[in-house]
Amino acid sequence: MSDKIPKSADTASRDTLAAGEAWHLFRIMSEFVEATERLNDIRPAVSVFGSARVPVDHPYYPLAEKIARLLSDAGFSVVSGGGPGTMEAFNRGAHLGRSPSVGLNIELPREQLGNTYQDISLLFRHFFARKAMFVKCASAYVFLPGGFGTLDELTEVLVLMQTGKSARVPLILVHEPYWEGLLRWMRDRLAGEKMINPEDMDLIQLIDEPQAIVDAIFRHFEHRSFQPRASEREILLSL
Repeated sequence: MSDKIPKSADTASRDTLAAGEAWHLFRIMSEFVEATERLNDIRPAVSVFGSARVPVDHPYYPLAEKIARLLSDAGFSVVSGGGPGTMEAFNRGAHLGRSPSVGLNIELPREQLGNTYQDISLLFRHFFARKAMFVKCASAYVFLPGGFGTLDELTEVLVLMQTGKSARVPLILVHEPYWEGLLRWMRDRLAGEKMINPEDMDLIQLIDEPQAIVDAIFRHFEHRSFQPRASEREILLSL
């Protein structure tokens, strides 16, 4: 009987491919090391997300800027994707405040151009390392309306908290008219058909008022430190 997966006879090509993959892993590791060193002192921090396609005159822009300014003045570093649109508004608001404005920029063939309001700016080639830094830094998450990228970050953070791979911290969606359909579908379909537990929906808060967002984060940490507990640090190391 022949092998199910035929083996290549080209040993040289196979060795070259393996060497290339090894160097690729080293590049990812180097991004982790640099980002960890650069972001070591920014806690407490809030990771924020939203569309890159929002123009300055769109209502989401000043909303994001106000939220970030309040967070920054309250002592939170604000960590965005570093790009245009809502990300720029977040960084701009934080830059005008008293705490660091952080941008985790990513090399993309289109859309992503770094904004000029970053006190700390990192450039990633790999989504994996960048995603891990959003989670590693976060004492809370704030999501404004966005597209596939924003939804990707939202579902990834939900999975990490649901499965115990990251601490359960405030995850706040902003602007109810944008999110209410998705939340209704989650309750009716995901929870209704037992794809998730009903209490998993408690991971999500919907808050539209900027000051109420800051207040909700402080309420969560009222009886504990913003610094991760030892057990939470161990969980983060296992990501």
